[in-house]
Amino acid sequence: MKLVTILTVLCLSLNLSAQQKYIEIPLWPDGAPNSSGLSEADEKASPDWIDQVATATLYVYKAGKPNGVAILMCPGGGYRGVAIDHEGHDMAAWLNAQGITYAVLKYRMPNGHREVPLSDAEQAMRIIRSHAGEWGVDPQRVGVMGASAGGHLAASLATLYSSDETRPDFQILFYPVISMVPGITHQGSHDYLLGRDATKELEKQYTLQNRVDERTPQAFLMLSADDRTVPAVNSMDYCRALIEHKVPAALHVYPTGGHGWGFRDNFPYKRQWTEELEKWLRERIIK
Repeated sequence: MKLVTILTVLCLSLNLSAQQKYIEIPLWPDGAPNSSGLSEADEKASPDWIDQVATATLYVYKAGKPNGVAILMCPGGGYRGVAIDHEGHDMAAWLNAQGITYAVLKYRMPNGHREVPLSDAEQAMRIIRSHAGEWGVDPQRVGVMGASAGGHLAASLATLYSSDETRPDFQILFYPVISMVPGITHQGSHDYLLGRDATKELEKQYTLQNRVDERTPQAFLMLSADDRTVPAVNSMDYCRALIEHKVPAALHVYPTGGHGWGFRDNFPYKRQWTEELEKWLRERIIK
């Protein structure tokens, strides 16, 4: 009986420790400067998914031995919700082991207010840089990472940032939505961000290869050739625009795997993408 009690207490302690491994920071403690029209009652969580996110939160995993690099992660979810675990929290231990401070962004859904997600991403960058000294982060080595629609948000931050304070120093994109042009875009992301009746001008504005310039940060992109959710041309056109503007870019296309693999072990090329990204980070960012 004593052994059972001890083991129970130990398990509870380990669970508590696991729950406290990140710092949870409300993005807008005094209220956001804009509204999505959603309330906390609209927000519903299930395993690996938070639907209709109404409140923005930053989850920060500090590296035990920081090397100065920080990464802000924007999980995917078609601008309707966020896949918070396999495209978010699950990467923390792997990145921390490399000395990287890692922050997962639970950003608000647009709900007809297209400016809302980007304002959250910019605020997250401000928060990370404001804590740079405390967290062992170099303010000039803070990057953004995103998957699917979160990749569109990450690339939006990299191309539509409003100031040097919110401009990322590098970008890492998993199978990103880049275009908002029907037939090329992921239609759900288009509709939730811009609306079903978006004008061609608005679609052009949020088609991000059109927004690349010489100050767009260097990029690492990856996707599967058989992705039927977000066509490969999204990443290819974005990479082409980066190269045309002399921005360093790496594009990795894996033969199979479909869409939405994130950090899942069942993706057949997980070992390859993690090794290739680690190498890119060592050579170009960590140094």
